Amino acid sequence: MRQIAVIGSGPAGYYTAEACQKQFGGDVAIDIIDRLPVPYGLIRFGVAPDHQSIKAVSRRYEAVSLSNNVRFAGNVSVGEHVSIAELKELYDAVILATGAPADRPLGIPGDDLPGVIGSAAFVGWYNGHPEFTHLDPPLDIRDVTVIGNGNVALDVGRILAKTPEEFTGSDIVKHAFDALGKSAVKRVTFVGRRGPHQIQMTPKELGELGHLTRAAPFVDPADLPPIEADAALEPGQRKSVNHLRDFAAHPRAAEVEVIFDFFAKPLRVEGDGKVERLIVERTHLTAEGNAEGTGEIYAIDCGMVVSCIGYRTPPIPDVPYDERAGRFANTDGRIADNLYCVGWARRGPTGTIGTNRPDGFMIAETIAADQPAPTPGKKGGAGLDALLGERGVDQVSFEEWQKIEAAENARARDGAPREKFVEVAEMLAARS
Repeated sequence: MRQIAVIGSGPAGYYTAEACQKQFGGDVAIDIIDRLPVPYGLIRFGVAPDHQSIKAVSRRYEAVSLSNNVRFAGNVSVGEHVSIAELKELYDAVILATGAPADRPLGIPGDDLPGVIGSAAFVGWYNGHPEFTHLDPPLDIRDVTVIGNGNVALDVGRILAKTPEEFTGSDIVKHAFDALGKSAVKRVTFVGRRGPHQIQMTPKELGELGHLTRAAPFVDPADLPPIEADAALEPGQRKSVNHLRDFAAHPRAAEVEVIFDFFAKPLRVEGDGKVERLIVERTHLTAEGNAEGTGEIYAIDCGMVVSCIGYRTPPIPDVPYDERAGRFANTDGRIADNLYCVGWARRGPTGTIGTNRPDGFMIAETIAADQPAPTPGKKGGAGLDALLGERGVDQVSFEEWQKIEAAENARARDGAPREKFVEVAEMLAARS
């Protein structure tokens, strides 16, 4: 029996487990190991709480976990409770599918001021990640600046602009729902170094901004290129730019303004002991499409800066790491003998949730090519259980997760699918 360990229970982890099932048939046993007691990673903690249709993919992952050759081992931290070297002794293949949950540093003067928050932290706060439950972002201010022109920035801006009623049907956690309900924010400004043709916001999500109850998007018509230039864009990008053109052509008064400030490069954050303004430089695009400073400097007043400029994979002891790329050092998913990586941990934070599926199948095929037959004597899950038992690790099974999930569903407020537990101790207590 081939023994495989997948580290990380997000989309990359589950698609890889599914791919290994199909690659090796019944001759494989797969353990999906996660440092938290609850599975699904990015689906639970990254996807916006008001995008429940996207979160529904977790039902596919549930089916994988309930198959007879896949186990979930939650509340197990690789590098703390068990080492990579130990896992390699226990399993034929160890696959790192840990994603990229850490914020890429903003890297400008003043980025350490109170009120500068990374998107991983802010998104984790409103999605109930245990590490960010007590973030307490300053929402008693009028102006927020969001740095970035991708879907994460868009999620952050939309969440800040919504009314409490617009969260009906979402699973935004109570502490964030209550805090946002008392928010004094009246202006959200998206700052991006380049222009409308370079945004990474997808059309469906961008279009939502035009239908918010108390908020309206604003685009300066002067920032838009000539309309005939849109013909060179991919169809999806063209749809997104069409939304921007519509926002520019139909400005409307609103309680909350959502402003697109294109061609603006952040230079520094200023303030007396807290964020008070972001200093930016006006840019223009070079012939190669790069943003180049023009020397025109101006300030954007704000009391909070949310940086949505990308993510990094946290290092794991004894695993080669590419500091520049912010991911594990690998060649087509291979790190070392019987050690692999997949998803964002392999290629960096690019692509959609579905992009991880072909990635998983590629790794399964790579393992089959590297190891035509399993290595005799690998103890797999039985060996892991014995090791963790000796160390007093309180491992969480998938059946126990289902009890946690049932308890979350039972405590949901009216109109919500669940009320997540936001502390690990609460999750562990809900198993009984």
